[in-house]
Amino acid sequence: MDVTTILLLLLVGAIATFFSGDKLASKVALLFGIASFVATIFVLNSFNVGQDVSFFSAWINEPKVSFALNADGLALIMVLLTTSLLPIIIYSSFENVYKNAKSFYALVLFMGFAMVGTFLAADALLYYIFWELSLIPIYFIALLWGNGDEDSRKKAVVKFFIYTLAGSLFMLVAFIFLYQRAGSFLLDDLYNMQITTNEQLWIFLAFFLAYAIKIPLIPFHTWQAKVYQKAPTVGTMLLSGIMLKMGLYSVIRWQISLARFSAIEYKNIFIAIGVAGVIYGSIVALRQKDLKKLLAYSSLAHVGLIAAGTYTLSLDGLRGSVLQMLAHGFVVVGLFFAAEIIYRRYETREISEMGGIRSQAPKFTSMFMILVLASVALPGTFNFIGEFTVLYSLFQANIWFAILGGTTIILGAYYMLKMFQNVMLGETNTKVFKEVTFNEGLTLVIIIGVLFFFGLYPKPITDLITPSIENIINQINRTN
Repeated sequence: MDVTTILLLLLVGAIATFFSGDKLASKVALLFGIASFVATIFVLNSFNVGQDVSFFSAWINEPKVSFALNADGLALIMVLLTTSLLPIIIYSSFENVYKNAKSFYALVLFMGFAMVGTFLAADALLYYIFWELSLIPIYFIALLWGNGDEDSRKKAVVKFFIYTLAGSLFMLVAFIFLYQRAGSFLLDDLYNMQITTNEQLWIFLAFFLAYAIKIPLIPFHTWQAKVYQKAPTVGTMLLSGIMLKMGLYSVIRWQISLARFSAIEYKNIFIAIGVAGVIYGSIVALRQKDLKKLLAYSSLAHVGLIAAGTYTLSLDGLRGSVLQMLAHGFVVVGLFFAAEIIYRRYETREISEMGGIRSQAPKFTSMFMILVLASVALPGTFNFIGEFTVLYSLFQANIWFAILGGTTIILGAYYMLKMFQNVMLGETNTKVFKEVTFNEGLTLVIIIGVLFFFGLYPKPITDLITPSIENIINQINRTN
């Protein structure tokens, strides 16, 4: 079994879900989501015992394009993040009713297919195709099943689509330039080609535009909060839990590896951009009155820290960034799902209209509190491992980066605990808040279990990703 099995399961699953009808769509989607996760575990086991689970096949002769999938530890852990979160996200939506459910769930699986392809692609044009394919399903998910009035939703979603598409075009131009020099789109061939320092700078900036919009980093973040707010919760979880990781992963795999001289020369500038995102996201989150928007700006702060760690170009920085990508994926999905549970009962996302939930739903309150504490990197949770490692790498680069980056913990603790107090404590809302159902509770328990397990025992992940990261660092630091 190789990685093509995972892609086929997700693609076939999307088709089968569409033809299953509205009544069975969610169950069929969940079945294929779980199947893709099981297939990922089998592929990982094969990889760990030394089997080659990559795939290569010639595809187009002119230009020379290959269907090349690279399955190293870094790519596989991102695939695992995708295929583990997909069934959780699908299962979390079982108590929602969607018009034309077969199309909705088919788009969710197709988006998973495109994101897995993006993480695995080792040919630049194939990577670009998967990158763009992932944009199509989330566009329709947010547009057709989103929240709020139709005009404001369209405006937010179209802005997101145009922003990301425009940034991607710069990346495509960079790939075309590299192909003309190397005569190949294969990643290994691009790694080994020789280009001038000035040419690398333009390539670095072209990649930065594409990735900074997708992550997003300030000042390219203006689409994020509105889209997170207007998208249905499933769409928000896909965006925040998985899709933004495509940009962070691509910084490591493509940007800093292919434009290594520029990455080294200007690393302090791009670390500063990431740290600025931490401060900006935290300050703006303090002022939010809408629960979803608060979580959106909290996510902006956390991914700013991840990006800062990535641009340190150190083993600790890259490894900590990957760990934090995984931790952030689970905790942000858990937090947005908790917000959805509250919305199902109160039919509002305004924090001022909430309160007193603890006295009516102590189980939900406890689980929500754990997610809040994990978000602010409580020791013993997965987020602590990633944030501590990233902050240590920033300290090695410059102590001020570490001090400013650490504000994500201080400010994050303030606005998250203040939010918890206003939402869960205080006076009871006039509406009755029912305790979590079995489906809701199981979803939260799975997420919390992952956060605690890898918070206490991250070794399997660090062992898997470290060799790949060391190879990338060697590529960046090579002398020729």
